Amino acid sequence: MRHLGQFYSRQLTDPIVPKFKGFFVKLGVFVPNWIGDVVMATPALRALRKYAGPGGTMIGVMRPYVAEVLDGKRWFDASLLYKKKPGWHWSALKSQLCELDLDVVVLLTNSFRTGWMAWESGAKQRIGYAGNLRSWMLTTQLYTARRQWTKVGLPPIDSYLNLAYATGCEWEPPTLELATTDADEQAADAAWHQLGLPHPNQVIVLNSGGAFGGSKHWPAEHFAALARRLGMQDGYSVLVNCGPSEREIANQIIKLADCPQVFSLAGLKTLPIGLTKAIIRRARMLVTTDSGPRYFGIAFSRPVVTLFGPTDPHTTRNYYDKETTLTLDLPCQPCWEATCPLSHGRCMSELSVDMVYRATKDLLSEEPGVNRVA
Repeated sequence: MRHLGQFYSRQLTDPIVPKFKGFFVKLGVFVPNWIGDVVMATPALRALRKYAGPGGTMIGVMRPYVAEVLDGKRWFDASLLYKKKPGWHWSALKSQLCELDLDVVVLLTNSFRTGWMAWESGAKQRIGYAGNLRSWMLTTQLYTARRQWTKVGLPPIDSYLNLAYATGCEWEPPTLELATTDADEQAADAAWHQLGLPHPNQVIVLNSGGAFGGSKHWPAEHFAALARRLGMQDGYSVLVNCGPSEREIANQIIKLADCPQVFSLAGLKTLPIGLTKAIIRRARMLVTTDSGPRYFGIAFSRPVVTLFGPTDPHTTRNYYDKETTLTLDLPCQPCWEATCPLSHGRCMSELSVDMVYRATKDLLSEEPGVNRVA
């Protein structure tokens, strides 16, 4: 269990024969920071847990909110939590990592900082993608495929799985997976009771936010019009999800909708990630921007309509047939900017309420999800 073998000069496409079976592997995994990426990494985490086996140890290294996303799953024997500078205390974390005497560290992150943390841990094997000035810290390097001089990245699900395969994991289906805890479900029960919501099968969740930036936001007046139509015309109750920093836009949607069947989480005292997971898990379906809760819906097998503007739906393919992705075909798309560089935001504002309503109704009728370009 001392040597993984070779360096990889191409993107892996096939699993590598496991090298360490029968040993008691001590495995550390640096988990991504973006919530959507965390969920897209779950097939790789599942594969790595199987690789470590019942006799092995798998330690997660992650931010505190990432641990909330993964709560309810038992992939890790323990988690080491750290905060971004200046709040994180590297000396304490380094001491903990070194004491573990890890055999292998797998970096599902791409940053220099986490590469350095893995190198300083003393792990015998360090597996990750090259780049960001950290290649020399890795004992096994994977490279993003290129077409001529342009990088051709795989969807994150596949990129993460390739890291698992480079470690020695067997093939794993690319199915996203999450769970809720008893505390998550109790919080959702309390919210349901406080808001007076009907049976979950009659509740549609709208998610308007996203940490990426304002360019991903669908206008509040569009969300309000969609919510009013689903409530008044179709008899559904509509629940507007929000995080702590999104209460204002959620309240704005409620005010503009002016409909007794439209509700919001904004009035709740606390808005933990586990609550968002639980309400999406039990709802009829989800309409969302391209943000973290999108992946909650997929992981819990809910029908999902996802609205794309500055980002590209093809780059986050997820092999899920109950999702409809909606995007326009403007010359400026995708720009990948947090704020519209042209200051018009047409890629989101011109996604019409009619278009989103039709897609929502299609999924409510249990038609298969499709990718649609208007």
